Amino acid sequence: QDLSLPNGTPVDTSSPASSSSLLNRLQLDDDLDGETRDLFVTVDDPKKHVCTMETYITYRVTTKTTRAEFDLPEYSVRRRYQDFDWLRIKLEESQPTHLIPPLPEKFVVKGVVDRFSEEFVETRRKALDKFLKRITDHPVLSFNEHFNVFLTAKDLNAYKKQGMALLSKMGESVKYVTGGYKLKSRPLEFAAIGEYLDTFSLKLGTIDRIAQRIIKEQLEYLVELREYGPVYSTWGGLEVELAEPLEGVSACIGNCCTALEELSEDMSEDFLPVLREYILYSESMKNVLKKRDQVQAEYEAKLEAVALKKEERPKVPTDVEKCQDRVECFNADLKADMERWQNNKRQDFRQLLMGMADKNIQYYEKVCGTA
Repeated sequence: QDLSLPNGTPVDTSSPASSSSLLNRLQLDDDLDGETRDLFVTVDDPKKHVCTMETYITYRVTTKTTRAEFDLPEYSVRRRYQDFDWLRIKLEESQPTHLIPPLPEKFVVKGVVDRFSEEFVETRRKALDKFLKRITDHPVLSFNEHFNVFLTAKDLNAYKKQGMALLSKMGESVKYVTGGYKLKSRPLEFAAIGEYLDTFSLKLGTIDRIAQRIIKEQLEYLVELREYGPVYSTWGGLEVELAEPLEGVSACIGNCCTALEELSEDMSEDFLPVLREYILYSESMKNVLKKRDQVQAEYEAKLEAVALKKEERPKVPTDVEKCQDRVECFNADLKADMERWQNNKRQDFRQLLMGMADKNIQYYEKVCGTA
């Protein structure tokens, strides 16, 4: 009996491999209470390592779980960015029908000079923590054996070198070779998803550029304010009769500086990272959509080839049926992940926009309160 699903992932009672196998894992649904969760992962405690050849940051990854797949209830390992990237690549190879959460960009964002600064490291730590939590909350990806290894192996480098024979074969089995196959047309629901993702990423890109420009202008204005305020204090020292009101103006400008600095930091550290994550997320979803299209194109080509053959066959060839299964698997998994992504997006942007509104209200209250 064949114990593997069309996407190449072996089926067993502990590791569901596609959305069709989730019926046995209903307790893992995102809508359930935290009390039913059985896997918790956090990223914290960044440390700088200075070596002869390179300098890099590692992060502590702590795992607490009651799952039978883990030998211990708790793990603590240290990982660097390239380890997270290795996990992402392995998930894409072994779970091609699923949306893999994006990682923050490897290189420093334009305008950030020091990638070892506390601000940059903390922003990256938050992004890496969110990356792992996205995987942990996924009812399929969280059971991936590569993820298990990432969370538990003390020496991940040694593990990378020796490789995983079984999992490597699994990865190879799900790499679709489409040759010159060309998709005739996407089904309407997936065409709509593609159009939505194009528009969504375009709009977010515009917001990101404008937000960066606003922050740049705020910082330039902040420099001017910091030079402007002390002038009134100096003036007050020369004009005894005006000293009190002039000192008041100077203090008011100082409060405005503090409030503006806090607002700019909030935009840089909280607002922009979410925008960038979802821009990358939409690109990841587009890649899954392209893989789905490739498999459908292959299926259509195989069907045409069968139709052109004149000899009668009692049934559709097995390879065509398997290709059809892969298409159906892609469709089911992509739709499930799209729905999950939309739910997360609504929650994240609701929290983000309400948070930014509160921050702006607080800013104007501080500024007006100093008048």
